[in-house]
Amino acid sequence: MRLAARHPNIKITALIAKGHAGQMLAQVFPHLSSLDVPSLVTSDEVDWDEVDVAFCGLPHGTAHAEIAKLPSRVKVIDMSADFRLRDLGTYAEWYGGDHGAPELLEGAVYGLTELYRDQIASARLVACPGCYPTAVLLALLPLVKDELILPEDIIIDAKSGVSGAGRSLKQNILFSEAGEGLSPYGIGSHRHVPEIEQELGEAAGQPVIVNFTPHLVPMTRGELCTSYVRLTGKTTVADLRAALTSGYADSPFVRVVEEGVIPATQHVRGSNYCHIGVFADRIPGRGIVVSAIDNLVKGSAGQALQNFNLMHGLDETTALEQLPLFP
Repeated sequence: MRLAARHPNIKITALIAKGHAGQMLAQVFPHLSSLDVPSLVTSDEVDWDEVDVAFCGLPHGTAHAEIAKLPSRVKVIDMSADFRLRDLGTYAEWYGGDHGAPELLEGAVYGLTELYRDQIASARLVACPGCYPTAVLLALLPLVKDELILPEDIIIDAKSGVSGAGRSLKQNILFSEAGEGLSPYGIGSHRHVPEIEQELGEAAGQPVIVNFTPHLVPMTRGELCTSYVRLTGKTTVADLRAALTSGYADSPFVRVVEEGVIPATQHVRGSNYCHIGVFADRIPGRGIVVSAIDNLVKGSAGQALQNFNLMHGLDETTALEQLPLFP
């Protein structure tokens, strides 16, 4: 909503909530109190004739049932995981139940903007990627596609701020629990892994299994992923940099930083940018690729708005031009 409020082609006509239904927006999000928007209502109270696009931020496992109820003319930009995975069996394995709207899955487009621009432009339902897959895939997809790294030997060390866990009350994100400490979680079993493997496998033309470990960092927002890769043949780190630079030449929000510059979360905070750096490892034949995003912008809402722009024939940077906030 913060981003959409400055979009010249968006008018917020309905705000749907469950527990907060009946309240004013300012009661839930005081920082948005200056906006002239409707009060929060349930989905049954919405006049869908007044809605062209629905941005869906429901929890995993519940979004598909609600989206299935929407009129077919309403475009949907979903930020849950319900339409990200193409295989129904994989979805059931990682999200603990059968998919509630398999008939919609076939037409859903994975919303990694830089990879699926053309498909997103003509889609009715776009499934925005998770924040970790966004940072990881932007860093690795061109390298896998160009066969510059071995897809079977990828190790990903990922770190995210606590806002990635949402706003609900959870013990591990209480200030006294998360502050002044660093902890891994979802070791070997994080739900974003199948997204990463799905897209890397598509690029590689073969099944891919990655080593992925996320960590909770005591900061509000930001995400940094360090990927350790093995180079193929006579490939050099310079080749990796060249492939990334060429692959994102027409992508306004992906920036391959200058040689020697180290990406950092504070360099992208509040923006829709992704910074990628490439480094040689001390181990011969290996490279290190570092990517940084704001998990709430490029990793979620910003990418959703970027996809909205594509779906409506607008410049994909519209309402996303703000520079990173520093310090």
